[in-house]
Amino acid sequence: MATEVEELLDFLSSPSPPSLSKYAKMALPPLSRLLSENKEVSEPAAEALVNLSQNSQLAVKMVQMGMIKTVMDLLYKPDSSITRLLVMLLVNLTQLDDGISSLLQTDNERIQGLYLMKLVRSFCRSSSETGDDPFEHVGSILVNISKKEAGRKILLDQNRGLLKQIIRQFDSTSPLRKKGVSGTIRNCCFEAEHQLQNLLLISEFLWPALLLPVAGNKIYSEEDISKMPLELGSALRIERETVDDPEIRVQALESIYLLTLQEAGRRAFWSVNGPRILQVGYEDEENPKVMEAYEQAGSLLVHGGETEETLTDISK
Repeated sequence: MATEVEELLDFLSSPSPPSLSKYAKMALPPLSRLLSENKEVSEPAAEALVNLSQNSQLAVKMVQMGMIKTVMDLLYKPDSSITRLLVMLLVNLTQLDDGISSLLQTDNERIQGLYLMKLVRSFCRSSSETGDDPFEHVGSILVNISKKEAGRKILLDQNRGLLKQIIRQFDSTSPLRKKGVSGTIRNCCFEAEHQLQNLLLISEFLWPALLLPVAGNKIYSEEDISKMPLELGSALRIERETVDDPEIRVQALESIYLLTLQEAGRRAFWSVNGPRILQVGYEDEENPKVMEAYEQAGSLLVHGGETEETLTDISK
């Protein structure tokens, strides 16, 4: 093994950069084998693969040679010491359609979604509170796979209950986790026309994840809170930290827009006093892109009933 390592290091440190085809033929297979060695060897091998996988041509080769299965097998070995790097490698490989199909195991109906279920379980069990959060990049994998209908179908399968687990991670202090959860929800909401019932079945967790980021920082009146479910009202009754990332706020508003395109979605939104939250949040917003997203969501709600006038400003 020492000879293989030495040859590989010589190859990678060559002053004349080898061609991509040579990388694929000569470097990828031995790098893949080195992942199962001790940390002194596996860590630099994993770092090299993460870097190489940023090139789409090499990423394609990795998927073709079964790299995702290799990574998933290694990821759940008890003594794995390169978990974070392996997860980052999966992030890069699932930017490809074939990588997504491989991770979802779409060619085998019997085990389809098993890898994804394992990753979601690890994502939800690990914590950023300790400072060591090797699975936080799973959020980016979830965003990647939820861009495809096959991924959304598995995430929204009520028997698996994956999206419900994922949404609850929005309370994490990790910005990477928050963004991953937010982006995954948004992508899943593209299925609202066909999957609205499954989305609304988890509304207890869904509405807080979508509305709290765009509720502004004001303390809401008791009258407003009385028209909200407990989870929302309790959070809006007290001072709270706002979501600073404008991308998360935009994603939340786009999710609301996609849900309220459906009549049942609009009814559900009105039932939690959602329009009032949008109105208050819009008054505090300063980011032009986020304001535009508020206006898009508000445009669907101005004819929603007796409080029609509350969103007049948003829809202008």
